[in-house]
Amino acid sequence: MATVDIDEAQFEELITKEGTVLVDFWAAWCGPCRSFAPVYEAMSEKYPELTFAKVDTEAEQSLSAAAGITSIPTLMIFRDSILLFSQPGALPASALEEIIGKVAELDMDDVRKQIAESAQEEKK
Repeated sequence: MATVDIDEAQFEELITKEGTVLVDFWAAWCGPCRSFAPVYEAMSEKYPELTFAKVDTEAEQSLSAAAGITSIPTLMIFRDSILLFSQPGALPASALEEIIGKVAELDMDDVRKQIAESAQEEKK
């Protein structure tokens, strides 16, 4: 599956669905964004079972602000509605592939348990 361009209206629906969703926040004027784009596109072809989305930070300024984007490119990875990775900077293909593999290996029941335990600790 190729990458899909999304806007603010589509973002929430996309990241709350079941499965893994990668979101690349980028801008056309950004050199690192342009160098990361072919890597991201290649991974979208290699992993068609995953959703690869792109958000143009210039066109979607309110979404970018709400997501806390302060540097681009920024990659976010969600799995089963949970944000598991968020990092600015263009990644080489090997690093992106490694992260995709680590996200796939996660036991999401354990992740949800850790989140619940952390929330309980914060309440104390």
